[in-house]
Amino acid sequence: MVFIFLLKLLFLKLLETHIVPKLENSVRIQEYDVAVFESVLTKSSLKKIIKKKLLLINGNVATTATFVSENDTIEIYAVATIPKKIFKLAISVVFEDDDIAIINKPAGFPTNGNYFKTIENALPHNLKPSHAPDKLPFPKPVHRLDNPTSGILIVAKTKSAQFHLYKQFELQEVSKVYEAIVIGKTNLHGEINSAVAEKEALTIYETIQTVSSLQNGYLSHVKLFPKTGRTHQLRIHLKSINHPIIGDQIHGKDEENYKKGMFLCATSIQFTHPKTKEKCSFTVEPPNKYRIFLEREARRFLKFNS
Repeated sequence: MVFIFLLKLLFLKLLETHIVPKLENSVRIQEYDVAVFESVLTKSSLKKIIKKKLLLINGNVATTATFVSENDTIEIYAVATIPKKIFKLAISVVFEDDDIAIINKPAGFPTNGNYFKTIENALPHNLKPSHAPDKLPFPKPVHRLDNPTSGILIVAKTKSAQFHLYKQFELQEVSKVYEAIVIGKTNLHGEINSAVAEKEALTIYETIQTVSSLQNGYLSHVKLFPKTGRTHQLRIHLKSINHPIIGDQIHGKDEENYKKGMFLCATSIQFTHPKTKEKCSFTVEPPNKYRIFLEREARRFLKFNS
């Protein structure tokens, strides 16, 4: 077939072939049971594949109106993956199996984007290849941490894991905890309920420790429980109550601690494993700089006030 020849020219890759079993009546391909496919998870993704002309029935490009009948051959293609340029950055891997990985993202690197030095480009250097039939060409983070933020990041290694984890984030079924060092003396417990980018946003916080500071009066080490997931939510919320995060160059105040980076770390996450359906909980400690910075500030204050 001419189109098959063109497929090869375009470097398309055959994902799977399916022979239609006995059917009482012919049905349109868009209404066919997607559960028979390994590479297609939903009817909407099937429609996208058809729209991109990546689904063939008996060697012919299908449309959503094409009917399938018993013994028809359905082939699903994908654009062959261009080899990824790997960023050889060592990352701490907290957990890993064939479906997901949990990593401890270092501060100072974007999660992904149109750059070379991203966490996503470093994942193949740190994670084992998946052996699952629906493995992704490359591991993919399923959420994002800002460039200056460190801490726990969930990575999908298969298409099904990616789909189910995206769904959990969409339904707000993932719980996250952060720790930060902020300027000022915070209340022991508090709630920040103010819009971010004109959308409802809620953050609960509790104070772990407060120390005196020559430069800032007080510094507080806080634990943060975001109940919504707006962009820069924690940074904006803390600034809104006059307790900006130390080192936040966008939402903080002018100070000389920028060279130490921003003191915000994702320390804990809870979610449901996309394959085993078990409840998962992972925790990391904030970087040592948190303890060192607070101890140094407390010593300096005592030294100049003794």
